[in-house]
Amino acid sequence: MPRTACELLDQELLQIRAKILGIGAFYDRLGEAEASNISQEHLELLNRGCEILNDEQGDKAARIQLLFSREYDADRRARFAL
Repeated sequence: MPRTACELLDQELLQIRAKILGIGAFYDRLGEAEASNISQEHLELLNRGCEILNDEQGDKAARIQLLFSREYDADRRARFAL
């Protein structure tokens, strides 16, 4: 039987809280670190992933996975000598 939203929140709150704290700590460390040579592309991906978490659309996990995935390349075997 599926859990209600209330049950789900009560059961998983501490685990999700810990993950969010970890992300916050990462952003704190990033803000305090030397910023030279930082990959703006990677930072933008992280920021866009966080934006997905807060938007009103569904399929958040799938959309975040696609955000961080490479586009399909039919020639990947040749390109990577596989």
